[in-house]
Amino acid sequence: MSQSSAERLPIVHVNASPTLGGAEVYTRFLAETLQSAGWDNCIVVAEGAEYWDSLAGAVPRITHDFRLREDIAGLPGRCLVCIHAPLPKGLVDRLALRHRVLGVGHQAVYSSAIPHYYHAAHSLLPVSAHVAKGLRIAGFTNVHPEPLLGVAALARNASAGSIHRGALVEWDRGKLRDRVLAALEPLSQKLAGQAVFERKPGLTLGIVSRLAPLKQFPQLFEAIVPVLLRHPDVNLELFGSAIGYRVLRQLRTALRPLGSRARFWGFQSDVAAVYPHLDFLLTGLPEREALGLNVIEAQQCGVPVLAPDAPPFTETMVEGETGYLYTDPRTDGGAGFEAVLLKARAFRPDPRKATAHLARFSTIAFQERVHRVFERECALALESQVAHG
Repeated sequence: MSQSSAERLPIVHVNASPTLGGAEVYTRFLAETLQSAGWDNCIVVAEGAEYWDSLAGAVPRITHDFRLREDIAGLPGRCLVCIHAPLPKGLVDRLALRHRVLGVGHQAVYSSAIPHYYHAAHSLLPVSAHVAKGLRIAGFTNVHPEPLLGVAALARNASAGSIHRGALVEWDRGKLRDRVLAALEPLSQKLAGQAVFERKPGLTLGIVSRLAPLKQFPQLFEAIVPVLLRHPDVNLELFGSAIGYRVLRQLRTALRPLGSRARFWGFQSDVAAVYPHLDFLLTGLPEREALGLNVIEAQQCGVPVLAPDAPPFTETMVEGETGYLYTDPRTDGGAGFEAVLLKARAFRPDPRKATAHLARFSTIAFQERVHRVFERECALALESQVAHG
């Protein structure tokens, strides 16, 4: 199904997310990878999504007001439309009538709440085997056989110097309560004390992630805080903003028994500066996680990972070499977590020595996978066009 670059269709990535997360970082580096291989790319983003300015990259962007629910103006007559986040149903359906629509599976299927663009897409491109399996179980037959996986996307807003406390919450400006709390945030941060990060003595576990509901951090900590209380030299540092005040409140409640041993540092634009201060990365719970770019990033930076023994972590980690996997603490009361905590004290593996494993997540391997996938999809689009005259 290979064709020359002259036969390649333009690729339009559509991501209307109002907030920055892993899917948005992924959108950027996927588009850049295609651009570097000679594909004509652009990214259509929502008006007001200012975070895109912080994502370095040379791929052209088009802003669009998706509230109008009208066709996206300016798309080429023939193109591959790569959808990365939910869109209005009518818009997705109209795009699917005119173009070959590719739905990127950034979300694991764990309930009946499946994005409409998954249903409307001609092909589904899962970011992991975990996502692919969930899609097939849900009855989708158009799942690309090879998951895209990912790379460590650390070249965002690199900065030298201290790590400062950032915004703790991504506020919903449509809610009066959130507008009031957002206005008070500078005062609350001042009252919170130390605003510049300094590592504490002991073992440092870190979270480097949006504190999103799908990560299920409050449920994780309800299960493992009793274990952490038995290990007073273990500290927890949380780098990332909460998706809404409710999530932050739930996390603070779950972590209250740890007192000053658990600290919130909020949004960090330069995550590469964070990893050297951690002994281990701590993930959330598994079933709603699609891939986990932070797991890949940490390993590339030489930071081992502690994660539940389940996909997608069994896909992105090697037990004993890039970290430790433990039994889901909701099922054993945290006994497995405590066992790996003891292992972590005895031996801290260096993931960078797992060269064969990390090679799957290298830039070159990602480029090769992406090239295969989009060459195939372009060929299918051109064949369909010929078949329909």
